[in-house]
Amino acid sequence: MGAIFTSPGRTVGAGVVLLIVIVVVVGLVTGQMTKIDMNWAKFVMRWLHVISGVMWIGLLWYLNFVQVPTMPTIQPVESRTAITKFIAPNVLFYFRWAAVATVVTGLLLAWMLGYLLQALTLRPGFVMIGIGMWMALVMAFNVWFIIWPNQQKILGLVEATAEQKAAAAKPALYASRFNTMFSIGMLYCMVAQQNAPV
Repeated sequence: MGAIFTSPGRTVGAGVVLLIVIVVVVGLVTGQMTKIDMNWAKFVMRWLHVISGVMWIGLLWYLNFVQVPTMPTIQPVESRTAITKFIAPNVLFYFRWAAVATVVTGLLLAWMLGYLLQALTLRPGFVMIGIGMWMALVMAFNVWFIIWPNQQKILGLVEATAEQKAAAAKPALYASRFNTMFSIGMLYCMVAQQNAPV
């Protein structure tokens, strides 16, 4: 049993197996085995969208509420390299790919539910979800085209002078804080749409 918890991959794999067992057992007990149809596919896409979003926004909030504010307090200063050389690059890997997964699964879900165009054009009945989608698209743009390129310089993942590293800090921080600000409204819009008449 302990081997399951020795790696994130095994832990996630065990979580998926546990989910399958739950679905099968509940289906057998209730006599309602889930059929694999379009409704089931929509449900799975929504689930993937939510899981991706939890990873993305969770890491965004970790960066803004834990890692960035804590960095200046780490003493001695040399100890900070453990974060900049090992932790931050891994966090940013999952952070940026979770952003892609969230956007892609969200767009696919909207397409599967038949309201992609209506949401993106902010038509009546789809304004809330459309605003949330546009906010998420802006946030994903910030991740890939402002935060990540500047963090690569700051962390020394690409060649950069000391001046370039210093200049990269403010845009990376401000884009990240912008995304944190946007995440509050974006999450509201996503949840509110479910409760709004279509």
